[in-house]
Amino acid sequence: MNKSEKEENSSLKISHQIRVRFSEVDSLHIVWHGHYIKYFEEGREAFGRAFELTYLDAKAHGYATPIVKTVLEHHLPLRYGEVATVETTYVNSRAAKLMFTYSITNEKGKIVCTGKTTQVFTNFEANDMALNLPEFYRNWKEKHGLLHD
Repeated sequence: MNKSEKEENSSLKISHQIRVRFSEVDSLHIVWHGHYIKYFEEGREAFGRAFELTYLDAKAHGYATPIVKTVLEHHLPLRYGEVATVETTYVNSRAAKLMFTYSITNEKGKIVCTGKTTQVFTNFEANDMALNLPEFYRNWKEKHGLLHD
């Protein structure tokens, strides 16, 4: 099965603005590279609120969604005080996992950073990884027309 059969970008996306805080810049006066992962998280949380798929929604159904993979590419720096836009896109997959792609742009609309995260579903109590789609996630995918036949 090739990649296009296993996963595909969906039309579910959200744009979220962030302002670079003083505590996020380094001695070069640019955002320290590790903070971009926090910006991805802000994008995921905005997505979850908009599409009713938050960490607390998963927890209410007995699941945690730990990140197992992060890919990040830096293109341009952000500086203190700048307002950036984090675009978070849900990537649909047949597997029991959550995948998102990210594109962060600066005030001029130039791409600053791109990336992708993968999260799995684990039983909140036993910490066992779910091999099949949790029922609440299957229902969520069905609601958004994302179930594969």
